[in-house]
Amino acid sequence: MAVKTGVSEALVTIERERLLELDLALTREWLETDGRGGYASSTVLACNTRRYHGLLVAPFAGTSKRHVFLTRLEESVHGATDAPLARVESAAGAREFALSMARYRGLWSPAGHRALERFELAPMPTFVYRIGDARIVRQVLMVKGSATVLVRWAMEGGDNELELRVRPLLAFREADALTHENNGLDTRVERLAAGAVRVRPYAALPAMTMRVSASQQSFEAEPLWFRGIEYSVDIERGYDGHEDNFAPGTFVLRLAPGREVVLAATIEDAAPDPVAAWRAEAKRRFERTAPNGSRAQRQLEHGADDFLFRAPDGRLGVIAGFPWFGEWGRDMFIALPGLTLARGRLAECGATLDRALGFLDDGLMPNIFGASVEDSDYGSVDASLWFARAVYLFDAAGGDAELVLARLRPALADIAEQYLRGTALGIRCDDGFMIRAGSKDLNATWMDARTSQGPVTPRDGCAVEINALWYSLLAHLEDLSGRAGDERAQRRWRAFKENAGRSFVRRMWLPEQRYLADVWLDGAPDLRVRPNMVIAAALELSPLSTAQRIDIVQRVELELLTPRGLRTLAPGDPSYHGHYDGGPEERDNAYHQGTVWPWLIGFFVEASLRAHGPTKSNLEALARLLAGFDGELQSHGLNHVSEVYDGDPPHRPGGCFAQAWSTAELLRARRLLDQSARA
Repeated sequence: MAVKTGVSEALVTIERERLLELDLALTREWLETDGRGGYASSTVLACNTRRYHGLLVAPFAGTSKRHVFLTRLEESVHGATDAPLARVESAAGAREFALSMARYRGLWSPAGHRALERFELAPMPTFVYRIGDARIVRQVLMVKGSATVLVRWAMEGGDNELELRVRPLLAFREADALTHENNGLDTRVERLAAGAVRVRPYAALPAMTMRVSASQQSFEAEPLWFRGIEYSVDIERGYDGHEDNFAPGTFVLRLAPGREVVLAATIEDAAPDPVAAWRAEAKRRFERTAPNGSRAQRQLEHGADDFLFRAPDGRLGVIAGFPWFGEWGRDMFIALPGLTLARGRLAECGATLDRALGFLDDGLMPNIFGASVEDSDYGSVDASLWFARAVYLFDAAGGDAELVLARLRPALADIAEQYLRGTALGIRCDDGFMIRAGSKDLNATWMDARTSQGPVTPRDGCAVEINALWYSLLAHLEDLSGRAGDERAQRRWRAFKENAGRSFVRRMWLPEQRYLADVWLDGAPDLRVRPNMVIAAALELSPLSTAQRIDIVQRVELELLTPRGLRTLAPGDPSYHGHYDGGPEERDNAYHQGTVWPWLIGFFVEASLRAHGPTKSNLEALARLLAGFDGELQSHGLNHVSEVYDGDPPHRPGGCFAQAWSTAELLRARRLLDQSARA
């Protein structure tokens, strides 16, 4: 029996046979976001495997750090029904059927997965449990614009009313930390009107209010610590993976056929009416689910909205990835065209670019956004250049011409002037009009991994993608100045562009090898084969010839291309790492030394189209390449593509299970293919 969700087809469906393969099912993770940087997330078994998993994970006023408030719910059904699955006989002999699941040291308890019949994203996470002749459906939604989670239970079939017992488990700690039993926690429960309860375990954190819709319900205060909860993914990543959660008590609810119960948990001032909030949010969710296109396209579109969020001041921004990244400038400006322009959402792109201007400081955009310039981190040479490229794509897509000329053009000119004069991070324009940045101790490009030994890939000097983006910026400024009627500025930017272009080809092009050096430093080119050159081959405003683009694409196809994106280093290099695993040091050493990054596939597609044109064979080959990601949207991060993959087959996923630029560049690449096919 299909779950009634309001849409004709679930985005993801996992049946019982696959759910009972625990090793597989525990790698499938779902994500719900609140549009303000908060989220709910777990596995398809509702068993948390990371410290980052939780039903209410959100920042609060005064901090941009996410905190885990509500980790999970311990749920069981009690009553007279004939059900062999997941049954536990209580001391009194009553029948108890677990819905929830958790892992402790060497133990699964409870084992609610035994009753789990189906998991769906439809489009919200939906769990269907079979208890005798009845089905219990649990669904989870985050309220957009509010740090509030809604959990709904409904009973389908069956003849008897059942008792549902729900025990909330709390962490109340930073998302990247762990908590343990302590005497400083306040165990008191405040009872409010309409059966709501409020808890505030620590005075430094906001209170959480929980309200249930059921008319027949009660809350039994019973403070308990659940000790030794185990997070397997944290352990695999080389971190401590055990913590304790506090449970203040249990909601006792009544479930009957055809009726629903909704729990609202929030750190806002007051919990909303649960049923009204559920119906309003579910209606919005169904309306925003893309009705047309392939399932993969709908999944990408659905997932893309998870990354767009509103900062506390109302500014539209982009979360770089879930579950641990926040608003990162480089990631935002790379992802923004795919998240917005590729979906026809020009106004949102323009608004994001416009509001970002307030963070421009000495020609730099933040690498990590804070609430203001003062508490933002400016550690990236390329965030400003990716901002400039996003402006170019916004302009090329027909974005607001007044915004481009009146506000964005002066910002681009300021970036270029600061880079010409020299600014932070060792950024300066050398005598060849190319941009140098960084040092042996400072890696300022996107390849920024560091270990206890320092930068893994310093890339100090003239990096290839930095100078490709620099040339594009100068060329765009030349065009904008002409459109603005400023002929003097137009001639000046043209001269800089031409000088930079000549130096770029002279220094970076390797005529014998027929590809681009990754870095040029004091006359010495870095000959290692890395994917950064494909960015230069992809950009429309580039000093490269078509023949050079063809050679670059062929080299990338030969040594870097995989079904999951581009390797960050050719396998034949002595520094190549084929697996992204181990502890933090091992992973950081592999991060940009062979590990595959899906976001680079968008630039490969663009470079291939510029090199070989929209021939039938090229379009078909690129379409097959992109279609290879369809299965990833059904596994690991559902509706999402992971941050990285192993360089060696079978290219296991790693890093964040939902990464903004992975999704964005797939959307942009699909749009490029569609446009090329219609041209």
